[in-house]
Amino acid sequence: MTADAQERRVIVIGGGQSGLAVGYFLRRTGLDFEILDANQGPGGAWPSAWDSLHLFSPAQWSSLPGWPMPPVPGGGYPGRDHVAAYLAAYEERYRLPVRRPVRVETVERAENRLLARTNAGKWTALAVVSATGGASRPFVPDYPGVEGFRGRQLHSCSYRSPQDFAGQRVLVVGGGNSGAQILAELSHVAEVTWVTPEAPTFLPDDVDGRVLFERATERVRAQQEGRDPGPPKGGLGDIVMVPPVREARDRGALRSVRPFLRFEPDGVVWRDRSRSPVDAVIWCTGFRPALVHLAPLGVLEPDGCVAVQDGRSVREPRLWLVGYGDWTGLASATLAGVTRAARSAVQEIQDALADAPTVTAT
Repeated sequence: MTADAQERRVIVIGGGQSGLAVGYFLRRTGLDFEILDANQGPGGAWPSAWDSLHLFSPAQWSSLPGWPMPPVPGGGYPGRDHVAAYLAAYEERYRLPVRRPVRVETVERAENRLLARTNAGKWTALAVVSATGGASRPFVPDYPGVEGFRGRQLHSCSYRSPQDFAGQRVLVVGGGNSGAQILAELSHVAEVTWVTPEAPTFLPDDVDGRVLFERATERVRAQQEGRDPGPPKGGLGDIVMVPPVREARDRGALRSVRPFLRFEPDGVVWRDRSRSPVDAVIWCTGFRPALVHLAPLGVLEPDGCVAVQDGRSVREPRLWLVGYGDWTGLASATLAGVTRAARSAVQEIQDALADAPTVTAT
């Protein structure tokens, strides 16, 4: 056994919503486990989100297993602080063994176990669940001339408030819900251009994340049962008309244009060769899975993901992945969708470790 390493039967890497959901089910099995979280405090990525960020599902449809998220006082969709407080209370409620701040640097093979090397020591386990999400790996596309652009650039994960851009000429790049929500509030104080790869799909006003999740679940069920699911009626990537986005639409601010050709030092050149001066660019272009810690295992594919079968690594059967997107379970990167993936992973781990020797915590 690896010297000076703390031994657990299971370690979970990441203490955000996915790691907590896995911890909930592990607690019910009686397996010895620990959650290693790189953040300074609870809540995963939520405490560092922009000030006005809101879910687009009601609280009761945005809950982790076991305990529904408390409703928002006065109604409405849960905001950043409400979600962060819920996750912190959830961790405390179930007395989940979270160790922080512990940043896992690598996961390696060590005889019949996996070894996690961290900035706070080493852990070994018979099973490892990676639940780091993608918040630490914001994606920014490579545009011609971007190196010479003298304006401000930031990803949506670093955006905080529209007042930081008052009176400026701003490009919001990205056609998802984050782009729509940031555009909506920025358009009150700045000259904003919304750049999307294609025209966004706006959902009806009465369709929110709850409806989208139900639709996605029904499509998967139909496919599993060999039934024709029919044409999709709107996906999780389409624009949900939360109140600020509806308000922007009603005053004519919810308009988008197709991508520009290249950057110049003081702006951008469009495909018709016209030019626009730009003070700042906010990249609402998503994230990539934060999986560099798994590189020593040789499980990373060219696209940066891991080949899985029902969330379990194909190349390393002692490794599970939860919460990275549909490739690790339908809607598993959402509060509403992670329960199914977490439950399945823990059931498989319990079955795999049924005959393994007991580990005494050190």
